[in-house]
Formats: sequence, structure tokens, C-alpha cells
Amino acid sequence: MAGEGTEVPEAIAQLIEVAPVLADVAYDTSRGQVVFFPSREGYLRIAGALKAASFVTCADLTAVDYLRHLDRALPPAVSAERFEVVCGLLSIERRQRVRLRVQVPESDPSCPTLFSLWPGSEAMEREAYDMFGIRFIDHPDLTRILMPEDWEGHPLRKDYGVGRVPVQFKDAPGPR
Repeated sequence: MAGEGTEVPEAIAQLIEVAPVLADVAYDTSRGQVVFFPSREGYLRIAGALKAASFVTCADLTAVDYLRHLDRALPPAVSAERFEVVCGLLSIERRQRVRLRVQVPESDPSCPTLFSLWPGSEAMEREAYDMFGIRFIDHPDLTRILMPEDWEGHPLRKDYGVGRVPVQFKDAPGPR
């Protein structure tokens, strides 16, 4: 666990008290938020424990491609992968936000869906699939949401080719 050998921050200690499953998950704090780093296998279990602990709103879910930043700062127990699924949960009752950061390998870009816990995550997961190519296992409708159905590739991947669309400004001379 991150912070091993040091005192556990109060916000994390309170969460561990109501959701003991969090005791074995690497954690950190960032900008006043608690950040947990569950494995892909433990992602649903941790998310369910947090929902039971009053984090009833999935405020955001996205992905990140760290193609050239595998040396980023992570807790010692967490191995950096190319992709990361980032989920922001909100508890109005506790007046607190929690972030989940799940490492997703390039060789198997998949992660469990949160749809069974937060049906509102459906569109956010579709966007992460469309833009990054991360498949959400057991998602009810994992189809493109932003790009045309016949689009090839995933535009927010760092190795996606940069295209060029010519722009013609009003009253500008045409191409030479």
C-alpha cells in the first residue's frame, strides 16, 4: 500500500473503516482527493464497496494513454501500464470525492464495466472505447459514440496518425 510505514491519512482511514476491502488497495492523495489504484480484477469489488460507503455518483469515467510516460509517479505496489481507466466517484453525504485509477495493459486493453453499479457510466465507457480502444467487459452496448461506425482506429491513442483537413478562410487566396 502506498504510504506504507507512514501514518494513514484520516480520509483514507475513514474509508477503510466502512469498506475494509480498501485496506489492501494501493492509495495516494492528489489535490485533496483520495486516489485508489485497484487491479483490474479488484476494480468492481472496490467500486461496489465505495458505492455501499455512500459514493453513489459516478461523476466521471475516462481513459489516459501514457505511451511515452511509463515512468510516471505511482505507488510502489502499482506497475505502470500504457493505458489507465480513471473513474471519479462522489459522495454528497460525506462531501468527498474519490478517484479510481486502473492500469490497463496494451496487450489486453479491457476492463470490467461499471454499468451494473452505475448505469450512467454507459456513455462514458463507450467514449473511452471509441477514443482509446479499451473494451469494457459485459458492457450492454459497446459501440462507437463519437466517431462513425466504420471509422478505423482510436483517435486519442498517442500513436494514432495525425490527419490534416485543409481549411479555406474567407477571402483568402486559394491553394497555389
